[in-house]
Amino acid sequence: MIGKKSQKYWKDARKYILHGNMLLSKHPKIHLPGSWPTYFKKAQDCWIWDLDNNKYLDLYSMGIGTNILGYQNKRVDAVIKKIVNSSNMSTLNCPEEVLLAKKLVSMHRWSNMVKFCRTGAEASAIALRISKSFTCKDKIAFCGYHGWHDWYLSANLTKKNTLGKDHLKNLSTIGVTKKLKGQVFNFKYNDYEALKKLIRKEKIGTVIMEVERNIKPKNNFLKKIRSITKKNKVILIFDECTSAFRETYGGLHKKYRVNPDIAIFGKALGNGYAINAVIGSKKVMMKAKNSFMSSTFWSERIGPSAAIATLNEMRRLRSWEYISKLGKYIKDNWHEIAKKNKLEINISGLSSICSFTFKKNNQLLKTFITQEFLKKNILASNTIYVSTKHNKKNLKKYFVILDKIFKKIKKLEEKNKINKTIVKNNVSVAKFEMLN
Repeated sequence: MIGKKSQKYWKDARKYILHGNMLLSKHPKIHLPGSWPTYFKKAQDCWIWDLDNNKYLDLYSMGIGTNILGYQNKRVDAVIKKIVNSSNMSTLNCPEEVLLAKKLVSMHRWSNMVKFCRTGAEASAIALRISKSFTCKDKIAFCGYHGWHDWYLSANLTKKNTLGKDHLKNLSTIGVTKKLKGQVFNFKYNDYEALKKLIRKEKIGTVIMEVERNIKPKNNFLKKIRSITKKNKVILIFDECTSAFRETYGGLHKKYRVNPDIAIFGKALGNGYAINAVIGSKKVMMKAKNSFMSSTFWSERIGPSAAIATLNEMRRLRSWEYISKLGKYIKDNWHEIAKKNKLEINISGLSSICSFTFKKNNQLLKTFITQEFLKKNILASNTIYVSTKHNKKNLKKYFVILDKIFKKIKKLEEKNKINKTIVKNNVSVAKFEMLN
């Protein structure tokens, strides 16, 4: 459980840092309140050491999906060490951004130009600026998660928990420009008719969406969206910050053979180093040539250098094939263990970002699972971001423990004692929402 050093740091963090940390997904209260290790000292392959030198197997998020090649990938880090030794920043531009731009365009033949930044939310904002420069229309239809900026949170101005229906619950609109009300509209994945009505009724200029998250496209959903956006001169943006490089060498849209006007890549692109890319057709991108988009640290050298090295290593290993195959192996084992213990679970997501949910008491049981795995020095929940450093050998122990946890859950269900057990073990239920 949580060590003394982590406890001290978290106490100070709550005092000096707004929200306690920088990323909601790393907030200890969404994992295991009072017991999550919170801070790391070192990470290597798929292992993490906390401040008290406790060693954990990471079978959870692998840096929130960033470290697709594992922590401290030798080939990527070797490139970065050379960059550091010759300076990350200077008054001049780095040539690596040109090399990376050419590489991404060559991987996506429908695209011609690129704009780089360092975060996913920035990438979404850039993509929308480019789109609006082209269409001269403000209204946006979206499906999926696209960051923290005003435009996205403004969806909750119309109805308080619009974003909570499919994504994060209880996101406050405090500080969000109220004039954005009625400019942004949510539609559900695979609900083509809803989008069709939105485009007609609201004069939508941009559709921004994730290609796939937890469910597969049905009835030619993506192709229909591409067709209606073209017909109505609406810009289609595919946000692939999470999905890119997980099933293909590039965006997931390559698998479905549906090309957007703009695509966004992030997370795994730099294997833990900050780099995001917005790619698009020259026709669309050049409309934003007079739009001011500029930031000092977009020009640093480590991000694009890491991306080039990461892409080379992905190609060498054919990483997308490995993690997809191993993810399917994980899903199959989840199914068998649940069946063996007569538990009903729903397995979903890309094979390389696989997850499961319980039909009843999901949040409660998810917290319980995290608690039980933490006792065995494993960071785990109901989702696994698979990396090339995961393998059947280090998954063997995980499945043995999961089987025992599922047995406990089944017994507790039969005796109707799930809530009582959580209370007995002093575990507060983790909630994925804004926490102070």
